[in-house]
Amino acid sequence: MPVRVALAVTLTLATGSAAGLVALALSPLGRAILGAEQPTTAEALEIVKISLAVVAGIGGVVALVVAYRKQRVTEAGETREQAKHFHERFTTASGQLGNDSPAVRLAGVHALSALADDWEGGRQMCIDVLCAYLRMPPGPEPDATTDAAEHTVWLGMGEVRATIWRLIATHLKAYARIPWHGADLDFTGVPIAQDIDFSNTVFPAGIVRFNGATFSGGEVWFDGATFSGGQVRFSRATFSGGKVRFGHATFSGGKVGFDHATFSGGHIWFGDAAFSGGEVSFGGATFSGSEVWFQNATFSDSQVRFDHATFSGGKAWFGGAAISGGEVWFHSATFSGGEVGFGGATFSGGKVGFGRATFSGGQVGFGNVTFSGSQVWFHNATFFGGEIGFDGATFSGGQVGFGRATFSGGQVGFVGATFCGSRVGFVGARFSGGQVRFDGVADWSHPPDGLPDKAPGLRLPPASAPDPAPDA
Repeated sequence: MPVRVALAVTLTLATGSAAGLVALALSPLGRAILGAEQPTTAEALEIVKISLAVVAGIGGVVALVVAYRKQRVTEAGETREQAKHFHERFTTASGQLGNDSPAVRLAGVHALSALADDWEGGRQMCIDVLCAYLRMPPGPEPDATTDAAEHTVWLGMGEVRATIWRLIATHLKAYARIPWHGADLDFTGVPIAQDIDFSNTVFPAGIVRFNGATFSGGEVWFDGATFSGGQVRFSRATFSGGKVRFGHATFSGGKVGFDHATFSGGHIWFGDAAFSGGEVSFGGATFSGSEVWFQNATFSDSQVRFDHATFSGGKAWFGGAAISGGEVWFHSATFSGGEVGFGGATFSGGKVGFGRATFSGGQVGFGNVTFSGSQVWFHNATFFGGEIGFDGATFSGGQVGFGRATFSGGQVGFVGATFCGSRVGFVGARFSGGQVRFDGVADWSHPPDGLPDKAPGLRLPPASAPDPAPDA
């Protein structure tokens, strides 16, 4: 509001308020004056004092308005000067990143990091520049024997990139002095062949993108990280070597996605992670050589999805996992090789689904698993190769369903299994080949529902076989 308008409004309001207050204050005195022919000296002095107080009050209000306006103008000027200073620092630091000298670029990296700490309003812009630098291709390594100087510069540029990774990771730590928690980080298409330490970081919000990144070596640690919101995306990334570790990480919200990623080598480790919320997705991923480990992980209320994934090699291992809630889905996945193992896991709740999955090779193992409450489904799955093993498993509760599954090849084995309480169903299943073996079970007190008395490849315990037909 212009100062003239502000003063006019203030004077009008102040005068009106003062008039009302004076009328209220003089009302008893006015009745006394009306009853007398002439006011006394004391009454006249009282009127003068009230009038002076009113004038002083109005003047004070005007002075406050003027002082407030002056303060606002001063603060606005300081803000403009500060913004100008921040932009000058940003321009200088960004310019240093384009210098031919690795030392100057390194100074620019530290300058941008410091500016992001000081300038909350421009923090994301500074982070975007640092991430954009990482997305630029580093160029091939020069031959040290033919051009030593150029090779030294190339190594220096690698140190610049390593410093950016370190500074970003440090600001994402739970104990960071000035945290960048919740910032968006874009590492799309970045080639990663070195170690990067994101351990004990916090992701309460924001999006971290590794989409299309190439992991060919080194290790990326998210050990002990906390995912309470936000997203970390590895969509269409390529893992041909190295390791990505989420050991002891806590997933209480948000999403980590490896959708349509290609795993031809390396390791992805979720060992001892705690899944109490959120989602980890490998939808449409291709596993031809990598290993994905969920060993001893705890699932109480999350989703881990391998929907439409292709397993032609490699390994996905859930050995020793405790599944008391949440869901693990392999819906419409294709198993032509490799191994998926749940050996020694405990299923006391939650769901594991292989609905409409295709098994033409490889192995899926539930050896020595305890089913006391979960639901495991193979509904409409097709078995024409490979091996599914429930050897030594204990079925004391929950449900395991093979409804409308097709068995035309391969082998499904329950050797040494104990059927003492779970509901295991084969209602509508079709047996035309392969082997489904129940011979050698340890306990058949609660046999599965829906099994035919006789079918190609079906082997029941001897006591369950139908009586032979009488002689003619």
